[in-house]
Amino acid sequence: MLTTRPRGTNDILPGEVEKWHFIEGKIRGICREYGYAEVRTPIFEHTELFQRGVGDTTDIVEKEMYTFIDRGKRSITLRPENTAPVVRAYLEENLYAGPQPVKLYYCGPMFRYDRPQAGRFRQFHQFGAEVFGSHEPAVDAEVIAMAMDFYGRLGLKNLKLLVNSVGCPQCRPGLRQKLQDYFRPHLENLCFNCQERFKKNPLRILDCKEDKCTKTGEKAPVILDCLCQDCHQHFEEVKRHLNLLDISFTVDRRLVRGLDYYTHTAFEITAADIGAQSSIGGGGRYNGLVEICGGPPVPGIGYALGIERILLAMERQGISIPGSARSEVFVVTAGDQAADAAFRLIFKLRAGGIPADKDYLGRSLKAQMKFAGKTGARYAIIIGEQEIKQGVVMIRDMGTGGQEAVSIDQVVQYFQNKNSRRGK
Repeated sequence: MLTTRPRGTNDILPGEVEKWHFIEGKIRGICREYGYAEVRTPIFEHTELFQRGVGDTTDIVEKEMYTFIDRGKRSITLRPENTAPVVRAYLEENLYAGPQPVKLYYCGPMFRYDRPQAGRFRQFHQFGAEVFGSHEPAVDAEVIAMAMDFYGRLGLKNLKLLVNSVGCPQCRPGLRQKLQDYFRPHLENLCFNCQERFKKNPLRILDCKEDKCTKTGEKAPVILDCLCQDCHQHFEEVKRHLNLLDISFTVDRRLVRGLDYYTHTAFEITAADIGAQSSIGGGGRYNGLVEICGGPPVPGIGYALGIERILLAMERQGISIPGSARSEVFVVTAGDQAADAAFRLIFKLRAGGIPADKDYLGRSLKAQMKFAGKTGARYAIIIGEQEIKQGVVMIRDMGTGGQEAVSIDQVVQYFQNKNSRRGK
């Protein structure tokens, strides 16, 4: 049916889109304060970027990517996440040759073929931040603190920060062997995907959401027991820096995240108010990803926060988001001559920075006033034949009902003065 949107997608309409503007404004503000510059990558990339970068044993690559062959016989994928594309841009645009570290952020749509549910869609939007060029634990803590600070500025409460270390290439082989030894006698209890992961990357089994896999893995070896000295020390320093900032956290020994590129620090932020799928964001360090994508050995760390999940959490916690009226001023007319004067006036108001509109359906004066109220306009400007003769307009405050006459030549200045007094 042509009038039905694809499953798992949403139209963001007037009245709702203002909430997105509010969130996006907060994003730009906090990124400016933390020294992050915006990057915008293509919505689609070569499929190999995600196969190599995200990992071919992840659910994203195995089951969730929107992949197609273009007319040039190339395999193309709508981006399911944006860290790998940002790494690709970091390399292709030679950002690694400049001063380090490089701090970048993005905000835009991602695509995964997943089962739609509350706050989760097949086209969804993420705000993410990435830092390249530093292995310092303090950077890990800053990235985590920035995410928590962002949630705090939105007014979200009762959030839980989970942290863990997922090791590095030096200590992972030992964990891999221990996991295979543990799961080998229980292979028949694992789902088909996890039976395949047993061969390729048994660590992925710990991230499976299938009940039987979760239950089977309850007593599996944990990463923290297998960390090398460097990973252990790094994780201790991350926790120390979080404590310096008085950021409350819980060490989740089973947290692995859903992407293969993570090393060392991994973290997740949850909100209990949004149901079983409580995660509203997370991230971690990915020191090998730049090399995997063909670059030099540059360390990196970042996070991504789901905007739909944030909006859902704010709604569940009863946090109101400031809206905006479609027009500050609505011009109401009576008579043909007044209609021409109103048409000229709204363009003068707009040129002066005053949002303004008028009736375009030939409504009666009473109907125009009623419609002006529905638009959310703060003021109605009333122009009739008598006002034109006198060279004035009547300005009515839609909130109080009070009104006053103002010279038509002074209307723009009148509203600019009001905005100035309001601090606009």
